[in-house]
Amino acid sequence: MNAMKRALIAVFLAAAMMLVACGGGQTAQPTAAPAAQPTAAPATQPTAAPAAQQVTIRIWHQWDGAYLTAIEQAFRDYEASHPNVKIDLSKPEDVSNALNVAIPAGEGPDIIGWANDQIGQQALVGNIVALNDYGITEDFLRSTYEPAAVNGVIWQDKIWALPETQEGIALIYNKKVIGDMKLPGTLDELLQMAKDFRAANPDKTLVCNQGFGGSDAYHVAPIYFGYGVPSYVDDEGNVYVNTPEMIKGGEWLAEMSKVSFSEQSYDICKAALAEGKAAMWWTGPWAIAGIEQDGVDYGILPLGKPFVGIKTLMLTRNAVERGNAEVALDIMKYFTSAEVQAKLALTNKTVPAATAALQNPEVAALPTLAGFGAALNAGVPMANTPFASAQWGPVGDASVAIWTGTQSPADALAAAAQAIEAAIMQMK
Repeated sequence: MNAMKRALIAVFLAAAMMLVACGGGQTAQPTAAPAAQPTAAPATQPTAAPAAQQVTIRIWHQWDGAYLTAIEQAFRDYEASHPNVKIDLSKPEDVSNALNVAIPAGEGPDIIGWANDQIGQQALVGNIVALNDYGITEDFLRSTYEPAAVNGVIWQDKIWALPETQEGIALIYNKKVIGDMKLPGTLDELLQMAKDFRAANPDKTLVCNQGFGGSDAYHVAPIYFGYGVPSYVDDEGNVYVNTPEMIKGGEWLAEMSKVSFSEQSYDICKAALAEGKAAMWWTGPWAIAGIEQDGVDYGILPLGKPFVGIKTLMLTRNAVERGNAEVALDIMKYFTSAEVQAKLALTNKTVPAATAALQNPEVAALPTLAGFGAALNAGVPMANTPFASAQWGPVGDASVAIWTGTQSPADALAAAAQAIEAAIMQMK
C-alpha cells in the first residue's frame, strides 16, 4: 500500500472510530439451565498458545460500563497463560463504518465482539469468515451452548460466531400481589388468569408490557412465538406473519387488551409493579436493578418464547490474512467457555450462552440468572439475516392495530406480511 493511500485510510479510521480503554456495561441475559437440559460437554479450558511467535490479537467490541472491567480481566488472564499473545481491546464509535473501511485495507480487527443480528450483513460483505473451516462443528456448538445461542450463530447453514451471553424477557411478578394464586403454565392460562384478576381488581392489571399497545415487535414476540411462529422472517426471506399461529397470537393480544391498561410503557410498568397495580411485568434483566431498588419481592416466570439476543465473537477475514486465525479462535473458545462465562455471570450478572456455565452451582443459585436462563432456553434467536430489518415496523404496527381494535388480527397481520414481503423483494 503506498504512503498516500495508507495516510487516507488512517485519517478515515480516526474519524470513523473512537478507541476507548474502558467503559460501561453489557446488558444482562440468561442463567440456570432447565433441569431437562442434557449434561454439557466439559468447559473449554485455555489451551497452550497455538503459536510460539509473539502475536497481537485485536478485538473490536461493544462492551462498556462496569461490565468491561471483569471482561478485561478475563483477557488479561489469557495473556498470563499465553505470554506470546497480546490482546488489544478497542470499542469503535461507529463499528459498521469502521469495519467497512478497515477490513478491506487489512487494518481491521482479528475478532469482532458484536450481536448475532449482525452476522448476515457482515458475512455478505466478507468481513467475517465461517468457522466450519477451522474445526468448529455443529456437534460442538450443540454440546457446548444453549439452543437459541446455537441457532443464532448459524446462517445459510454455516457457523459464523461463537456465542458468549444471551438476553431476553420473562415475566417478573410481584410475590405480594400474586399471593397464593397459582402461576400459569401456558399463554392460555395466563390470559384466563388476567381476566379473573381484572374482574376481582377493576383498577389493576395482571400483566404489564410496554409492547401492549405500542409498535414494538420485540416485547410482544413471546406471545407470537409461544403459539408456534418460528420467526417473523427466515434466512431465505420467507415471512411467517400471515399464518394461523401468528393469528392465534394476535387473537390473544386482542383479548388481553380488554383487561389491561390502555397505555403501557417501561416507566408505567415499573411503577405499576412497585405499587401493586400490576402483578407481572414482561421485561428483561435490565429492569432488575430498578425493581430491587423499589423493594419489590419478585419472582421470574418463563412463559411463551421470547426473542433471544446473543452477544458473540466473530472471526474476521483480516485474522486469516495475517495468519492469526488459530490464535484468535483459541481466544474465542476460551472467552465463550463455561469456566470464563460462569465467572463473568457471577460478577456482571449476565446470562451465559454456555450450558455448563448455566448449570454451575453458584450461577444456578442466583434466582435472576436461573429465571432468565430458563426463559431464554425456550426462546427464538434474534434473526441474523439482513432481511430481518423489514420485520420491525410492520409487525409492530399490526400489533397496535390489533390491540386498539382498528383491525382484526387476520387483517392486520395479512397487511404486515405484504409490507414485509415487499421490503424483502427490494433487498433481493
